[in-house]
Amino acid sequence: MTGQTTVFRGAAIFDGLTTHGAHALLVQGRRVVAVVAETDIPKDAATETLDGGILAPGFVDLQVNGGGGVMFNDSPTVETLRIMARAHAGLGATSILPTLITDTPDMVQAAVGAVDAAIADGVAGIAGLHLEGPHLSRARKGAHDPSLIRPMEPADLAFLLEAARRLPVLKVTIAPESVDPAQMKLLSNAGILLSLGHCNASYEQCLTAAKNGVRCVTHLYNAMSQLGNREPGLVGAALDCGDLSAGLIADLIHVHETSIKVALRAKNGPGRIFLVSDAMATAGAPIDHFFLNGRQIDRRANRLSLADGTLAGADLDLATAVRNVAVVSNLDLGEAIAMATSIPATLIGKQNSIGHLAPGLHADFIHIRDGELASVWQSGVRVSAG
Repeated sequence: MTGQTTVFRGAAIFDGLTTHGAHALLVQGRRVVAVVAETDIPKDAATETLDGGILAPGFVDLQVNGGGGVMFNDSPTVETLRIMARAHAGLGATSILPTLITDTPDMVQAAVGAVDAAIADGVAGIAGLHLEGPHLSRARKGAHDPSLIRPMEPADLAFLLEAARRLPVLKVTIAPESVDPAQMKLLSNAGILLSLGHCNASYEQCLTAAKNGVRCVTHLYNAMSQLGNREPGLVGAALDCGDLSAGLIADLIHVHETSIKVALRAKNGPGRIFLVSDAMATAGAPIDHFFLNGRQIDRRANRLSLADGTLAGADLDLATAVRNVAVVSNLDLGEAIAMATSIPATLIGKQNSIGHLAPGLHADFIHIRDGELASVWQSGVRVSAG
């Protein structure tokens, strides 16, 4: 690390695991130097004094469909990724997985190529890729185009195995109705983070998937087989199976506040519940509609939906999701922030670079004051200030 050390003081510091009072964050260039007691602040360091609140790692969002007025599905290019990453950094998500919703094989290939090229070009904030489909269940299609949902074929499997070699992180949402256990095992063994979603499978089928390498569940409660008295479904498997972690859209539209509280109380570990935005083109953009696979999606009262009322992604940022979870579940703010930082970073194997504030890690951090996002730094540079 080179350059002058800057000290950020005057706020509590959540390092991804623990909240520290009377401490300061030391940053040099693009990296964190340390979190130290105020009595140990270097005397010759530049100092920025904050007005209370809490400093925390930048958010890590594993489900981002669009932002800044653009959708990844519309144009899976490096420029689209640059716009999305910039928009989400301004909202506190300094690391994202751009997400391609169910589409054609050509678009899937273009998405992999775009993320590969964006990372090679050094586009800040692009951590990898999330493919949400097309190997899902039509019975739980949600806003996905049912004509594009299909079983996984040998060519699809081979392509994903090659994509895993090209990308630092590849998350793929699948359903047991379209992907068999042998395929799951091959994909998992290649380092792909498999997630069950848009799935109507039974509890037993979901447990079989977990035994064959699936480690995640996409947007808990939504577009999946539900928890019933005789059939626990994917919701029951997600909460009961310790091998599964689960993303949660905490906008209080996709999931009722009581369901959030129940999930947090019921979840068996070591798998954890983490927050996702499921953001669309509206993130960081003053637009009232956009298009997905040729279908118009309207933005009304913080709700995104197709003409028939089907929810289509979320009008949500992770700062709002953190605040919602902390309020409705009476969680310590640090615990809620962990759901959007250290927990998802660890799930994708990036805990030694993002999602924490520790020596040598990326200087991606945020300042939250009075429950609102006040400022964002990415690679040590302020990118947003309230």
